[in-house]
Formats: sequence, structure tokens, C-alpha cells
Amino acid sequence: MKEERSLSLLQLMVNEGLVPSPEEEENRKTFIEKLKQIVVAWVKRVAWQRRLPKQDIAVSSATLLTYGSYGLGVHGSESDIDALCVGPYFATMVNLDILNPVFLRDIDETGWKSLSRVLANTQICRLVPDLKSMLRCVKFWAKRRGVYGNLNGFLGGIHLAILAAFVCQCDPFVGLSALISHFFKKFAFWPWPRPVELQDETLHPTLNPTETRLYMPIRLPFSSYEYCHSNITKSTFYKIRTEFLRGHNLTKDLLKFDFDWHNVLEPFPYTKKYAWFLKIFLSASKQDELGDWVGWIKSRFCCLLFKLEEVQGLCDPNPTEYIDVNIADPHVIFYWGLQAGKTNAIDIKSVKDVFWRNISTGYQGPFGKIELSIVKASQVPKSAQFDTLSQKRKKACWKMMDYHQRRIPIYSQHVPQYIVGYVSTNGDPEYPSAGV
Repeated sequence: MKEERSLSLLQLMVNEGLVPSPEEEENRKTFIEKLKQIVVAWVKRVAWQRRLPKQDIAVSSATLLTYGSYGLGVHGSESDIDALCVGPYFATMVNLDILNPVFLRDIDETGWKSLSRVLANTQICRLVPDLKSMLRCVKFWAKRRGVYGNLNGFLGGIHLAILAAFVCQCDPFVGLSALISHFFKKFAFWPWPRPVELQDETLHPTLNPTETRLYMPIRLPFSSYEYCHSNITKSTFYKIRTEFLRGHNLTKDLLKFDFDWHNVLEPFPYTKKYAWFLKIFLSASKQDELGDWVGWIKSRFCCLLFKLEEVQGLCDPNPTEYIDVNIADPHVIFYWGLQAGKTNAIDIKSVKDVFWRNISTGYQGPFGKIELSIVKASQVPKSAQFDTLSQKRKKACWKMMDYHQRRIPIYSQHVPQYIVGYVSTNGDPEYPSAGV
């Protein structure tokens, strides 16, 4: 019976489009190989531009390392590809062992931060090589139940990967359905803030004062003392624990005749759970300015969440972005659930003033608009569907470009030296390709 539960869960993942087709997988591999060729060509071009000796140009190289959901093999049809280009001054690194201590010995702080996600992925895959199905299910659950998204104070991909790998290490010989059940049981009753750390005979964990300040300390798998960056607050910790407990209650008896994975993965019912919401309306005059503006605001959400907890109590910062079809200007709307009974006491002006002071410093682009207001659930437009991921999203698509063609780089208006695309010049030598 447990085997049947595992098979039904796997089929549900396929039905939800979480498992890419063979054609999509081949497209991604082709894309990465093409990108690797570009990286290598770029290194050699820069070596030539700097007039290095021919023998140095010949051995100049770089490599491309993938991480995130793709690096762990749990990406979906709509997932992007997180990749890191590694190329110290000039080196032959096509077959790089990222865990080789010799390579990491003299790396600076910036390089270390850049490599941390790749190191984490590589170590997780080494310690728990058969993690894909388990992690894919756990991420889907977290997105459905509104507890996925580091910027909103919830669990990010790396947090879930380590938690899932930890359960796999504790129960290495059970099936998928049992692993999911054990996952919920393990963390519904975990004695936080006791840190979660993977079993690794090569590391000897040391006490780090940071762990006492985190609600859910999760140790990075390649370090004896570093923890995953976390924005978890009092509110989000409460919701995560509640969802762990709900998952445990629904999966503790997998052999019940009426057991159904759809109940476990039911989208979080925001409008049924909350009567009041904080509406966060973000807009910009142009569509190409909206992305930077929204990204900046999201990176400061923790400040807003802390202030709301201070004046209102618990808050549920729904990570989903919504669009009101009746509004023409480029915009994004967030609706955060508010604790019942305290909404009348919120001084929304003071909340906005504090948040505005936080977001107005450091942003280099043209400021968009931000409006904060308290609305009833009945005031939420019908076009905003609160059952997370219930609608099919548009699939991302890539177009393979001719990278031998000379192009003009287009730089972000808001982030200096950040290239967002290219304008073709049809090979006009007036615009030579430059190292970027």
C-alpha cells in the first residue's frame, strides 16, 4: 500500500507539470553547453585584448557551474537555471572539483559568497545522491501552502534541500511516501532552535553564536560553523511550524482508505483564513522599470514584516504576486494576511513612513509608486486568485541566439554594469564585442 502511495504521489507531480519532458531537458542541456562555449570564448577574447602571450591565450579557460533547483535536479518545466561562471584571472578549469580544498584555499570573501550556493548543492548531492523525488515534492508542498520564499521570511530552496536531505539520511531505506510522512513528523516536533545539520564525517561542527539568534538554524553542508541565510520571523516561524504539523496530521496514517495526496497539497485558503489583509500595491511608469522596483521592495520586505509584527502581531506575508486586470499601469499587488482582532489598531501611516525610510536609501533607479492599505477579504478583486499555483502559468521560453554576431550590450538603467540584453548590429565592426 505504501508503494502505491509513492506511485500516486509521483504521478501527481507529473500531472502538475513539475517534471520536465525529455525535450525540455535536452533544450536546457543544449543551452548550458552553448553558454559554456560563450564563457570560454569570452575568456580567450579578454586574454587576447590584454595582449597576453599566445601560449597563455591557448590555455585560458573558465567553466560554468549550475546550482539551485537545476543543480539539484528538481527543476520544473517553468524553472530558470541558476549558474555561476568561475574564472580566476586565467586558468584551465574545465574539469573543476569545487570541493577541492586547494582550490578554495586562497579565495576571497566575494568569491566565497559567490561559490557558497554551488558548494552547498555539490555537497548535498554527494551526501544524499538520491534526493530528487523527495525534494521536488517538498518544494511543491511549500509553494502550495505559502511557506516558500526567503524574501518573504519563509523557507528558500536551500533550506528545503537540507531539511529533505536530513530526513533521507535518517531514513535511507524507506519509500517516497514514507519519507514525506517522516519529513512532516520530524520537523513538526523538532526542538527549534536546535540546528539541523547533515551527517558528514569530514566536518566537525563548532558552536556559532548566530544559531541562538535564528528561529530555524540550518547549517550549510560544506561548513562547520556557517548557517543558511534566513529571514524567518516570529510570524513566518509560526506559520511554518503550523504547516509542518498539518502535514504530519494528514500523513501520519498513509494506509487509511480515504488518504489522498491532494488534501496534503491543497493550496492555502487565504481568503477563508483571514478577514483582513495588508494590500501592497507597487507600480511603475514603464514595464521595464517595474521589475527592478519590485525586486528592490521585496528585498526590503523583512523590514515591513518586523514593523507589522511590532504594531499588529502575527502577519502572513503571502509570497504570491497578483495583477488587477482592471488597472492599466504596470503593477504588482501583494496581499498579506493579518491577525484577527488587531487590524483597527494599525497606524498604517506610521508603518508606511518606517518602510519608506528603509526603501528610499540605496536604490539607484527611478522610484516607482508604493501604496499600503488595509482591506477586507471581500474587497479583494475576484481576479486575484488566492489558491496558490491553482492557475497554469506561462512557460518560460528561450531563443538560441547567434553569439558569433557582434552586438551592443544594453545595461540596466538601475544597476550599473549589469547587462540585461543586447542589440544586434549585424556584424558592424564599429561595435566590437567586449569582455563583460
